[in-house]
Amino acid sequence: MGRFASEGVVYLVGAGPGAADLITVRGLRILQSADVVLHDALLSPELLEEARPDAELVSVGKRGYCVGSTKQETINDAMVRFAREGKSVCRLKCGDPCIFGRGGEEAEVLAEAGVAFEIVPGVTSAAGACAAAGIPLTHRDAGQAVALVTGHHDPDSPDCTLDWEALARMPGLVFYMAVRHVAKIAAKLSDSGLSLDTPAAVIESGTLPGQRVLVGDLSDIGGIAAHVKGPAIFIVGEVVNHRCRPLAASRAVSQAGVLT
Repeated sequence: MGRFASEGVVYLVGAGPGAADLITVRGLRILQSADVVLHDALLSPELLEEARPDAELVSVGKRGYCVGSTKQETINDAMVRFAREGKSVCRLKCGDPCIFGRGGEEAEVLAEAGVAFEIVPGVTSAAGACAAAGIPLTHRDAGQAVALVTGHHDPDSPDCTLDWEALARMPGLVFYMAVRHVAKIAAKLSDSGLSLDTPAAVIESGTLPGQRVLVGDLSDIGGIAAHVKGPAIFIVGEVVNHRCRPLAASRAVSQAGVLT
């Protein structure tokens, strides 16, 4: 890695899509050995229990940038400061660090500061939640591509710079952080040429005991998912029609009465 300005190291670790046991083996080992754990807000408490008893646990989560959210600059400063104190830092992030997780931004900060770091990939929410729901991200009969898209910004705001016509031509789409904008996203895709009868689904709390799978099409998914609180992902495409409920999950969740 070359010459660094500190003896500490920062690991940008993907914790996976929700369930504590979906973290990678390498990610778990790093978590268990770290001096400091800077963790996101939505992580499973069960997973945080894997940290060393004497490790310093610091919550640096974001909640849609509302009150109580940690500024990115604060997170950056903490990573650099702890590493320069010679500590092993596990920056534990939901999903995968570099898929809408600001892992790239944090890696740039660490590199500029001369701090040794490593990116440890995780199971991203699209892969994990769709697998738990029995929806294949790709299917031989349902298209040869899938796009992962941020749904954080209001589609009608200047901050949203998505090419809706290009997205409407994709055979499969997964929108992250879109729970507030499902109806508007569906309308944008329809206005850009995607058929209103295109299958769609929203997966709430994917891989967790309270998982819900709401299925419809582009014309009605906004209403169906109107009361979803999140975290959730929004899937659009024919792959939704290829959903097969995993037997074990169906048995477990049907008892709780939460899976549609």
